[in-house]
Amino acid sequence: MNKNIVITILVIVCIALFLGTNFKSSSSGSSPAGSGNNALHWRVYFSPDGGCTDAIVSEINAASSVIRVQAYSFTSTPIAKALVDAKNRGVDVQVILDKSQRTANYSSADFVAHAGMPTYIDAEHAIAHNKIIIIDNQTVITGSFNFTKAAESKNAENLLILKDAELAKSYLANWQKHLEHSEKYEGR
Repeated sequence: MNKNIVITILVIVCIALFLGTNFKSSSSGSSPAGSGNNALHWRVYFSPDGGCTDAIVSEINAASSVIRVQAYSFTSTPIAKALVDAKNRGVDVQVILDKSQRTANYSSADFVAHAGMPTYIDAEHAIAHNKIIIIDNQTVITGSFNFTKAAESKNAENLLILKDAELAKSYLANWQKHLEHSEKYEGR
């Protein structure tokens, strides 16, 4: 066996052991980068059927002031409903979606736009491939996980929930940069 392949396999095994994950459940902890109040707290989830959607909905349900969303594919009814519920309890929710969501079947773009959430289309890029939710300027949800039923039940995906105000600040600045070139979406 090639020496590089053996080393790669060993590195992957060590990372998996370090994270303590199996690919159907979540793990959580703090990174070694911080300590005390500055510790970066994180949780990781893997699909299929790893609880990614439930974790996102739980975070949205805990939001108290602001939610910013960037999504490539957005068809998840539970996530869309949680965003509407958050808006209805006074949370400032705004959404930026990829241009494909204008015409995609079963897109939640219309649902959130018709619920009164400012919804925008980022058509500036070949694909606006971000999958990000920023909550209360301190929580960042990201990873390969699209906000879809297929991502939860069929695809191999990952989701990270990171609690760190400085990290959230960087993601929010990037969100704002994309908002500046996005077009308002009123729904179909």
